[in-house]
Amino acid sequence: MNRYARIAGTGGYLPHRRLDNAEVVADLATRGIDSSDAWIFERTGIRARHYVDDGVYASDLAYEAAKRALAAADCPASAIDLIIVATSTPDMVFPSTASIVQRKLGIAGCAAFDVQAVCSGFVYALSVADAMIKTGAAQHALVIGAEVFSRLLDFNDRTTCVLFGDGAGAVVLKSSDTPGILASELHADGRYADILCVPGHVSGGRILGDPLLKMDGQAVFKLAVGVLADVARSVLVKAGKTEVDIDWLVPHQANIRIMQSTARKLKLDDSRVIVTVDQHGNTSAASIPLALDVGVRDGRIRPGDTVLLEGVGGGFTWGAVLLDM
Repeated sequence: MNRYARIAGTGGYLPHRRLDNAEVVADLATRGIDSSDAWIFERTGIRARHYVDDGVYASDLAYEAAKRALAAADCPASAIDLIIVATSTPDMVFPSTASIVQRKLGIAGCAAFDVQAVCSGFVYALSVADAMIKTGAAQHALVIGAEVFSRLLDFNDRTTCVLFGDGAGAVVLKSSDTPGILASELHADGRYADILCVPGHVSGGRILGDPLLKMDGQAVFKLAVGVLADVARSVLVKAGKTEVDIDWLVPHQANIRIMQSTARKLKLDDSRVIVTVDQHGNTSAASIPLALDVGVRDGRIRPGDTVLLEGVGGGFTWGAVLLDM
């Protein structure tokens, strides 16, 4: 009997502290930096973002999203035999954030590890979990994207600090004899590692390099638009599908212009794209599962729908997953 992985439940969580563009603009003004709500929204599609409070970490957000996904899947935590957390902002150097989430869920023994592919992280993690379920290494997997990017931002750089927020999204994957995840494809090109990075590290108790996010926005935009359309078409071919088979596009929520450009290249109407970037900004690895959860809970994404997930991020990484709900 063939084994497949299906999404049985989704969950999302945003920290309670919400900052709209006006609040961010006011903060920038105190630093002598000019900006406006219109400037931010017209270039990005972002109206607000959420930040964690002091003492709140990626595992806390991941735990909340995981609880919601487990409830939606009607799956007890004790049934989970694989936890993968996609994050670029782990609680600590080690152990993995996934191990800490495992402890918070009150379970032990199952495999738990992190995946680091920045904004493509959830697609990477989902692909790994899919492969492990197909081989029989797992039956019930918890796949989470969780980020606290607010702690990496340079609030004197208006080109980056307005873009990012904190949050977490999760899915429960279950082994099934009915296809769920139809195809996936992952890529990276380290030649572009410098266009989006946090070039710092810890050594001897000190931070070496720069611990704040750096981005060449124009270079990222140009690469993202090209690779996202290409990987989407490639994963459709793998699954024996075409653009007309896509019911919903759930892209990484980085920039509305990138999302709209990808939709046009796939001949998809904007009404078939799940957009949440306006409400939480770019939450990196959390953005795809957050958007997926919104689409499921508001009734747009229904059982039987074919959904394309795709992401692009630092590394330079990109990938896509095509699945039936």
